[in-house]
Parts: sequence; structure tokens; C-alpha cells
Amino acid sequence: MKKLFLFASLLSLCLFACKKNNNTSAGSSHVTVKMTDAPGAFDAVILNIKSVIITTDKGDQTLNVNGGPIDILRFRSGKDTVLADQDIPAGNIQQVRLVLNDSGNRVVIAGVSYDLTTPSGQTSGVKLNLHDNLTAGIAYTMRLDFDAAQSIVLTGNGKYMLKPVIRAIATAASGALTGIASPAASSPKVYAIMGTDTVGAVADATGKFYFPGLAVGTYQVKFTPVSPYQTKTVNNVIVTNGNVTDMGTVTITQ
Repeated sequence: MKKLFLFASLLSLCLFACKKNNNTSAGSSHVTVKMTDAPGAFDAVILNIKSVIITTDKGDQTLNVNGGPIDILRFRSGKDTVLADQDIPAGNIQQVRLVLNDSGNRVVIAGVSYDLTTPSGQTSGVKLNLHDNLTAGIAYTMRLDFDAAQSIVLTGNGKYMLKPVIRAIATAASGALTGIASPAASSPKVYAIMGTDTVGAVADATGKFYFPGLAVGTYQVKFTPVSPYQTKTVNNVIVTNGNVTDMGTVTITQ
């Protein structure tokens, strides 16, 4: 089956709210792909999206899209829908492709449904290359703004053609936290606390601790070591958008 590859750029940092357990691994970034729509004079625009492929210096990472065709006109004026959501290896982004099947795409005008065909010479799609970096432990949102008015073209033979125009919108809302507990023999459990939310980690054999995908804000970081070392709390640790806050070496005393 012929596929249409639409290329779009990486969008941005996205908050995954603080939880008791954090599943993002230290060597990966969590990516959520969302789609929204710029208005067009149609009753409905149905897209049959198969997958999103993110090309980085680590290779192609395919994010499969769950569910069937979607009417993107339902997602406008600030609304969006999640297409894909998973961890991929951190690295430098080179390209992003939105992959659609050429069947199942259609437009509804004045109550009449028309198939959307794809140009035979445009299987490589609209290319928007991006040279940016996915930082390990940071969560990203990729929001694709599909311009329906410009993307759907009436041909001379009365058919409708899909020539996608997509705009990238970036927002930022997460960070990460790291440091080293010394001595490593204190083997502390480490807690990042903001309000009623607590995220836990355990220092490794070198004393290093790491919290990926944290909400932006000011944290109290509490160290609970093994005996005879004493509990320690560090206040006013600030986590900012898209950055890894490094607390440096935190000394745990007996």
C-alpha cells in the first residue's frame, strides 16, 4: 500500500507530572506526538495515520499510532489529540515523518464524502529538517498543526488532493535533576518533593542520583541514607524547562 510521508519538525518539552514512580530511563527521552488543526471550510477531514518516524543520530525510531482514522477538525482552538507516546533513545534529531496510508483519508463537504488522493510524485512528502537535541531524561511534546485550508486542493477533474501543510508549535514544560551523594557508602534513597508530589530515586554505586521528566518548580530534596549516616534535606532546588539541574556533590554526614 502506498504511504504518504509528511515531514514535520520536533516540537518541544512536555511535562509528565510528578509521580511516585518515574519510568523514563536515563538514556532516553519521552516523546508525545499531538495533532491540532487550523480551520478549513469543511464538514470533516479524516486522516488515516499509521505512524510517526523520528530520525536521530541513533537511527529511525518508529512510534506506532493506535486507533483508527481521526477527524482532525474536532481538534482546533487549543484542542489536540495524542497520536503516539513512547520513550526513544536521546540524541540529535535530524527529521520527523508523519506516515499516512493513502486509503482512508477523506474530506466531507456539504454532507458529501470525497476520497483524498495523494500526488504520485510526492511520496517523499514535505520535508522539514531539524537539527536539535533530545536531552536524556527530558520529556518532549511534538505538536503538529495541520492547515486544512491549504492542505486540501480541488483538482481540475473534480477530485480532492491531499498536499499537507503542517506547522510546528513548540512548548516547554519539564526538566531533570541530578547530583552525587558523598560518600557513596551512605547509599541513600533520594526524594524530590514539591507540594504533595514526591518522586523517589536510589543513588548508584558511585553515589550518583538522577530524576528525569520533573515538573518545573522548586523542590525539597531529601536524602535517607543507611546507618550510621544521618538524613539530610536540601531546600529550594530549582528545576527549569529543558535543563538538567546539577546539585553537584551533596555530603552526607554521620
